Amino acid sequence: MAAHRCSYSAVLLIIYILTVFIVADSQETTPNVDRPGPATNNPQTATNTAEQTAEQPAVEEKRWVATEVEEATADDAPTGQQHPEAVVPSSVPLPKDDFQEELVIRPLHSGDIYASFQFRTVWETEFMSGNKVSHYRLFPKSLGQLISKFSVRELHISFTQGYWRTMQWGQPFQPSPPGAELWVWFQDSVTDVDGTWKELTNVLSGIFCASLNFIDSTNTVQPSASFKPLGINNVTDHRFLRYATLPREIVCTENLTPWKKLLPCGSKAGLAVLLKSEKLFHSSFHSQAVHIRPVCQDWQCKTTSWELRQTLNVVFDLHTSAQGKREWSLFKMFARTLTEACPLASSSKIYIDITDNPQGEQFEVSPATPLLSQAVVLGDRRTFSVYDLTQQITFGTVRSLNLLIRWKSSEGDMLRPLLHAERYVAGYGLQTGEIHTLMYNNHPYRSFPVLLLDSVPWYLRLYIHTLTVTSKGKDNKPSYIHYQPSKDRVRPHLLEMLVQLPPNSVTEVTVQFERALLKWTEYTPDPNHGFYVGSSVISSLVPSVVAMDTNSTRDRPLFSSFFPCKEESSYFVRVYTEPLLVNLPTPDFSMPYNVICLTCTVVAVGYGSLYNLLTRSFQIEEPSPGLAKRIANIIRKMRGVPPL
Repeated sequence: MAAHRCSYSAVLLIIYILTVFIVADSQETTPNVDRPGPATNNPQTATNTAEQTAEQPAVEEKRWVATEVEEATADDAPTGQQHPEAVVPSSVPLPKDDFQEELVIRPLHSGDIYASFQFRTVWETEFMSGNKVSHYRLFPKSLGQLISKFSVRELHISFTQGYWRTMQWGQPFQPSPPGAELWVWFQDSVTDVDGTWKELTNVLSGIFCASLNFIDSTNTVQPSASFKPLGINNVTDHRFLRYATLPREIVCTENLTPWKKLLPCGSKAGLAVLLKSEKLFHSSFHSQAVHIRPVCQDWQCKTTSWELRQTLNVVFDLHTSAQGKREWSLFKMFARTLTEACPLASSSKIYIDITDNPQGEQFEVSPATPLLSQAVVLGDRRTFSVYDLTQQITFGTVRSLNLLIRWKSSEGDMLRPLLHAERYVAGYGLQTGEIHTLMYNNHPYRSFPVLLLDSVPWYLRLYIHTLTVTSKGKDNKPSYIHYQPSKDRVRPHLLEMLVQLPPNSVTEVTVQFERALLKWTEYTPDPNHGFYVGSSVISSLVPSVVAMDTNSTRDRPLFSSFFPCKEESSYFVRVYTEPLLVNLPTPDFSMPYNVICLTCTVVAVGYGSLYNLLTRSFQIEEPSPGLAKRIANIIRKMRGVPPL
């Protein structure tokens, strides 16, 4: 043991001596500019040292400010002041990216309030060139790797809780159906689109903590006319398009958290600090979406970029969120106020729609702002009050912004949307039924075509010969029909129609169906609740009141530049109907439990009694003597007399 201790001590001593030599050698090789030394008599050096010391707190305060890194060389330094370690030019190209954030607040005539968040990240890079992109700055790396691996041209995904009431709230900036919606355009280099689609849904399910892995061939369709690409490379080969919905998907905090992590500043700064889950989900409508597409950088489209647009729309109810008071503020809506813009954002603004309040007779906004802006939104020219968060004067002396909207009068009528739709199921019993889709054209004198897409599950067997389209009591023959019949447990029905809507009319589309009987393993855990059918999708170019801007590269607010516009006289609108809840023939799932209980009872009573009779042995047992007899026997025993 003593020898082992000595060897261990020797090893420790050698390690200590080597450490001392290494530290001494590193101190000798350190440049003199980084080592403390005696005071110098050079006034220029002393001044520089003092300036560096004074600038240290400023640098510490601006640690969140986005700065541009410039490549420097040894020749750029002044003569006689070259640093011993010259900056080597980096081989990694600087990312040409940009980030913008916006919040649009629209007071509704019902007393509710509509808030729409827009976050846009543009990156001038090429994922499909074959070069591996490894330097990410603003664009999330998880989505960049997803685009490269699965050769995605466009990706659009949304998670929505609630139904958008078009007749009460008007048209939304970003429409989306209840539940989850996903549609993707793949590059034409993809050979196995179905296999790539399946892998992509599984990856997205993990990124957004959603049930997208339940998307399979039974709820996926290939639209032939709907869902054209929204970016450049407008290829119409629908073989590379996939569309699916999950109308029963529930949106919760676990979906919002990964969505916020995709933002450059997360939820720590900028408009994202308002995204508080307990407030957002305590609302009448909530929708979050992610859109990825290639866009042009200039009007000649010589350079292209990838655009990531994250949107979040929420409608706060007057009675549940505002306790019946027609007064709103950022703190009342989101339980927080704004103190700064995202340091990485080139633009951070808040827009308040004051189109219906030009003189302030309906509501007042405080603090007031002199900045006004006009934009053409959904075919109408709207006026907005603008708050620029990049200017410190916006926050005032308290360094906090809490916008307040106080209603003065509840009078006023909302302009009816030109196009909206609704759908319902008719019929009785559990054998047959009928689907009714109503499309409203509220334009007083102009008709326009609409493209209707219906995706119906295979267990509702459509009778396509019963399809009827009527307008104002007359048959309205569609100019285009694409129908793909379903296959049991393989694919759903797909119906696409191009219908002309007469002015100021209601067009009704009806089709009959028969309910199928599922296998007992195909029912949901709550089969008596019913089965959901996804929303119908209606796309149209609606006549515009004002001339639309066809220049997609011009600087415009984010909420007015999502859908591309190619005509000045019309604008694109997409409308979703309500999802359907259909009851199917459902067996009595409690019967197996009842049968098991009855069978076990019969077996226990019948077989148990018979088994006892066959296995027990019976013996005659004399009854025990009474107390008097026992006492008498004891006395007789004491006297030596035989017992009784």
